[in-house]
Amino acid sequence: MSILGSSSERGGTKVRPVRRARASTQPGLFGVRTWNKSRVAIAIILGAISVFPLLYMISLSFQPTSEILTSHPVLIPSHPTVHNYVQAWTQNSFDRYFLNSAIVALGTVAITVTLSSLAAFAFARYRFRGKEFVFYLFLAALAVPSTVLIIPQYLLMLRLHLTDSLVGLIMIYSAENLPFSIFLLRGFFEAVPKELEESFRLDGARTIRVLTRLIAPLSAPALAIVAMFTFNFAWEEFLIALTLINSPAHRTLPIALNFFIGEYTTEWGPLFAASVIATIPSFIVYLISQRSFRRGVSIGGIR
Repeated sequence: MSILGSSSERGGTKVRPVRRARASTQPGLFGVRTWNKSRVAIAIILGAISVFPLLYMISLSFQPTSEILTSHPVLIPSHPTVHNYVQAWTQNSFDRYFLNSAIVALGTVAITVTLSSLAAFAFARYRFRGKEFVFYLFLAALAVPSTVLIIPQYLLMLRLHLTDSLVGLIMIYSAENLPFSIFLLRGFFEAVPKELEESFRLDGARTIRVLTRLIAPLSAPALAIVAMFTFNFAWEEFLIALTLINSPAHRTLPIALNFFIGEYTTEWGPLFAASVIATIPSFIVYLISQRSFRRGVSIGGIR
């Protein structure tokens, strides 16, 4: 009798039938097909939908105004030009606004990552009276819309004489991102085994060294996420910067993009070129964060 049939006895040992694994098939996107192929097809379609606006913006940034305003839009420009980029960078003090945004974004990331790491470490490792109450106060700040806080923030900066300054923007942006950052980092810090921390302290390590040499490397994915979200928020924020900043010397990049839209005419070519330039830093930060997120745990273990 075949082994693939019913079970048989050979030398007193029962031989169970061997069954071949069958590929699970489910209704996919284009009829009945394997689920893996359906997921790949769905991912390709969603990826194309997400990437197409960015590709079209890049294409428009290389097109002259005569091609942009035609009734038949094209994806590949027939007469590509870099004049839009030159005009965008040299017009309306765009380079100055780019530098201001870089200072504000990097300063916000440095302050947010530092303060949120210290606070999350305290919430994760120390016991003190009112710890959970204070932590949930931070979480309650996430439920308040940022637009509601514009007037109180402006009055506070006015009392501190920090209106129309980059330092005031850095302070507000850091305060806006601290609640989420503390909430995220506390969960990662609590997941680090306490035995590792105790071994560090037995070797004479103080709290700051434990945080910087042990907790932070093992929590590199969370720190990368905090840095990425904080940078994107500070880089793209428009409403608070428009409210606090008055002088042209302290304006940020989102305000500069608004200047390309006039009352009667809009400079579409330089506007799309400036938008592409403004997207490049966020894309670079995303790539760096992705690398840290994937290799964070392994690098922390090596350290």
